[in-house]
Amino acid sequence: MAFFKFNNIRVAGIACAVPMNKVKTESYKSLFGDEEVVKFMAMTGVKESRRTSEFQTCSDLGYRAAKELLAKKGIAAEEIGALLFVSHSPDYRRPSTAFVLQYRLGIPKEAVCYDISLGCSSLVVGMQTVASIMNTSDIKKALVVVGDTAGKSVYPTDRSSAMLFGEAGAVMLLEKTSNVKDEICALVRSDGSGYRYMIIPGGGYRNLHASEEVVMCEDGNERTLMNSFIQGTSVFTFTIFDVPRLIKDFLTQTKTTPDDFDCFAFHQANLYILKQIAKKTKIDFERMPITLDRYGNTSGASAIVSLCDRYGKDDERKVIKVMACGFGIGISLGITTFEIDTDDILPIYEDNEIFEEGLITNPNQLYEKK
Repeated sequence: MAFFKFNNIRVAGIACAVPMNKVKTESYKSLFGDEEVVKFMAMTGVKESRRTSEFQTCSDLGYRAAKELLAKKGIAAEEIGALLFVSHSPDYRRPSTAFVLQYRLGIPKEAVCYDISLGCSSLVVGMQTVASIMNTSDIKKALVVVGDTAGKSVYPTDRSSAMLFGEAGAVMLLEKTSNVKDEICALVRSDGSGYRYMIIPGGGYRNLHASEEVVMCEDGNERTLMNSFIQGTSVFTFTIFDVPRLIKDFLTQTKTTPDDFDCFAFHQANLYILKQIAKKTKIDFERMPITLDRYGNTSGASAIVSLCDRYGKDDERKVIKVMACGFGIGISLGITTFEIDTDDILPIYEDNEIFEEGLITNPNQLYEKK
């Protein structure tokens, strides 16, 4: 069992940013028809989402969130000893986007920086990895940046995904403390037999120059090999059975119950799935913030977006105990618990800025002196 427990490490702050561009789900009625869209909204709960512009990335949004968080906390970039970027939406095939963020934020060369390629479970795995690094080093402060721009890989007429995804970037600050009561727990699982359930078959080094011919797939949706494929039935089965089992095993391992937690910040897969998970695990659904109605399925950023939406503008300062859960592509799933002061939860920021220096449209730009 991949169970982790860390003492003397706390979540010192979280922040997120979303694009300013709003897409109403109802706007798809002209493409898919009234009945299809109404049915989709009822099942998923997605009424509106946020989408990035052509050259905006989730690292741009994560950068904005990180700048706001460091400023709010009064922490200099030089104090950050590790930065992990956990996402399936990197800026480039290479190098790792973590290095781009290190450069933009001014984090020192002595810091540990790298990417982890994960989607919906990225926050949990990122937290667990950074806490493990801090637990075995002299690093006192670290950042985990998560997010995705999943909508960019969806074929425009794909009924299963075109209306589902929103885009966001988020950040979490972890900090070493002298308080032994500061505790982070995590349980992580993987099932590689489901690697084809959610996949973009082309563009990786298995099939670098995949055909972009549009094919009518067996599920009735057109796609190319460069687009996202989601096997809905397999994904639904996994979320309805494996995720509740993970939660129950975690509660058993930690000798806790759902009543011990103030908030359940879960991946915003869709509304029906979240209700089923809550029902099967006896979680009070009122304590599970819902943001997919306004922001869509924001993949690995979901949990932080939900917390920022619920507590980011709350004037009542208090310490809350959070259970966060991510599950999806891989298959990867994980759960973590931590305490956080609501004063360290920032509101959701809106941002359309892009990293102009990083937009390389001509190879000769790489030879220009900065």
